[in-house]
Amino acid sequence: MKVSFDCPDKINGLLTVTIEEDDFKNDVEKELKNYRKRANVPGFRPGMVPMGLIRRQYGNAVKMDVVNNKLSEEVNKYIQDNKINMLGMPLGSEKQTPVDLEKDAPYTFMFDIAVAPEFDIELSDKDAIDYYDITVDDKLVDQQVDGFASRFGAYQKAEEYKEGDVLKGDLRELDAEGNTKEGGVEIEGATVMPQYLKDDDQKKLFEGAKAGDIITFNPYKAYAGGAEVATLLKVEREKKDDYQGDFSYQITEVQHFEKHAVDQELFDQVFGKDEVKDEKSFREKIAEGVKQQLATDEDFRFLQDLRKYAEEKVGQLTYPEALLKRVLKENNKDKDDEFINKNYEASLKDLTWSLIKNKLAEKAEVKVNDDDVKNVAREIARAQFAQYGMQNVGEEYVNNYAEELLKQRDTVNQFAERAVDEKLVAAIKPVVKLNHKEISLEDFNKMVTAEQA
Repeated sequence: MKVSFDCPDKINGLLTVTIEEDDFKNDVEKELKNYRKRANVPGFRPGMVPMGLIRRQYGNAVKMDVVNNKLSEEVNKYIQDNKINMLGMPLGSEKQTPVDLEKDAPYTFMFDIAVAPEFDIELSDKDAIDYYDITVDDKLVDQQVDGFASRFGAYQKAEEYKEGDVLKGDLRELDAEGNTKEGGVEIEGATVMPQYLKDDDQKKLFEGAKAGDIITFNPYKAYAGGAEVATLLKVEREKKDDYQGDFSYQITEVQHFEKHAVDQELFDQVFGKDEVKDEKSFREKIAEGVKQQLATDEDFRFLQDLRKYAEEKVGQLTYPEALLKRVLKENNKDKDDEFINKNYEASLKDLTWSLIKNKLAEKAEVKVNDDDVKNVAREIARAQFAQYGMQNVGEEYVNNYAEELLKQRDTVNQFAERAVDEKLVAAIKPVVKLNHKEISLEDFNKMVTAEQA
């Protein structure tokens, strides 16, 4: 078997493979003998079918399979052995002439290969990159304390309705004369939150309401005919328009939401039994946790600034445009040429960063293993628990949730990429000069939002 690779411009490669008879004939004979052992041909005992008959029936198909397998193995081996930095996959060359495998060898196959452009990048303490340190100030801690107090708060009975309160009562459909409709809708213990009513006139009906009051209102008007009507009346959504009349609502209970006091019970609920003993320690532990959470945002921002800096340092790279568009087309077979041309530049930008990142990771000896991917999954799990105020979730629950996340292939690939990013950031930060810039979380979010717009 002969293999040659021609790449005069260093980005458009042509791989040529010539397969001789001796490269595959023994494998073909071996496979045909296996066919003979399994063949079930009327008039012959198993394993006793004449080889000539087997060869006539299966010879060409077996030969085609063996040649294709040999070809695939040789192409992949050559690319790996010669460390060709290929973009995409080998494509059948436009220079290829038809190959008739029914004729005798040799057979010549040609492949077009998009080769990554050659470049180099070195980073040192002479390279200055911004690093934003988000300040954990009293305002931010106050917000977190208030958030925990709200999350662990509870509804208490109140004398009179105020904005934000919840009402419970008995709901009855009325007829045109304002009497309880015979056979009409009746709901006991119906919950109404007036602050979410969409009609101001209907909302005013509940001002100052107390337990025992009977209020006549129109749910259809109150919710502007929305899906909430069906939910309140416990009817099918498609039938909500049948209930556009008035209802009486006898209030049985007014519930006012009270935030949890900032006390030992709250400390225990947030961080675990006796982990925090006073408010000062509570705030300090909150600040510590917030800083850890914000470190992820800080590093992600640094990665974006690193990307911008590295792309400018590397400069414009030259790609095999026509060949890359063919690769994109192969990867998006359901898309037309207009889609490929429209998305080509954006794909090129992402490809450039991918090549740069791989180069930086290689020089920093960044390697990712299964444990790194699992650690990212656990980070994601903890972050999602934290969003719901669950700060002291046991490792067993974190690990179980992480295992569920890892069952999805696409998710695993994303976690692996994030693991690379995290290790790359950790490796690059000590190497370059960091221009530390303190910034509030509010200004940090404004900056990110403005750049995404």
